[in-house]
Amino acid sequence: MSGVNVHSIAAQGFGQGTNELYDRARPSYQSVAISHIKAAVRSDSKLNVLEIGAGTGIFTRALLVHPEWKDAIAQLKAVEPSSGMREVFAKTVTDKRATVQEGTFDNTGVEDGWADVIIIAQAFHWAPDHERACTEFSRVLKPNGVWTMIWNLEDRDAARWVAGLRNRIEQHESGSPQFRLGLWRKAFETIAYNKFFEPQEERVFQYTLETTEDQVLDRACSKSYIAVLPPDEKEKVVSDVRAVLQKGEDKEWIDESKGVFKYPYQTFVVVCRKK
Repeated sequence: MSGVNVHSIAAQGFGQGTNELYDRARPSYQSVAISHIKAAVRSDSKLNVLEIGAGTGIFTRALLVHPEWKDAIAQLKAVEPSSGMREVFAKTVTDKRATVQEGTFDNTGVEDGWADVIIIAQAFHWAPDHERACTEFSRVLKPNGVWTMIWNLEDRDAARWVAGLRNRIEQHESGSPQFRLGLWRKAFETIAYNKFFEPQEERVFQYTLETTEDQVLDRACSKSYIAVLPPDEKEKVVSDVRAVLQKGEDKEWIDESKGVFKYPYQTFVVVCRKK
């Protein structure tokens, strides 16, 4: 596909050789959050789902087996600019209803009016041109279609050690447009959004994951802006993360003898309905 427009840190950090770690380290999505998206879709027919920025297929796999979605999907078209991520997606998503192809937020390659719902998981903060993206989403959605976004996020307000961890890691963001900066919200100020979509609806779901020190380290190293660091700087991040975890007196243990503790998380969901 010509004209693929991708942030340089995303292109490098999610390039070849980084995506098996990403797929292993990143958490899947809570059933209640996926149900919330299903409730927003107003159609009694089998659904055409467009997933943009589908990555390695973490959300896709959760969607395809979800009890409220598994029999409701006609086709799922996944769009992902990274060839490395598409390669992992093709290996891990085996449902015949799902396909994956190259594409971006503003150039999906999907025909007009095809999708009942657009889902963007853990990705819209990378959109470089909100005006063009909103125009593209309106083009591919059916009348009364829904565009949704979902993010899994460490809950830095739930524990001091999580806040300390995030502070250490965020020192290396290097200008990447991460969710917490809120730059993605500028989409709602565009001419295209206000022309084509109703005001957004937002919901947050709190939960905890069972985790270990090694799993927290893997999640940290799976972040694009950490993956692009030189080896010595990456080792410094690992050392800093270990120090935070070992000092984290407010960790809530599940099994201290096995090093298993609770990792506070939240899932943030946005629903945007086409006018």
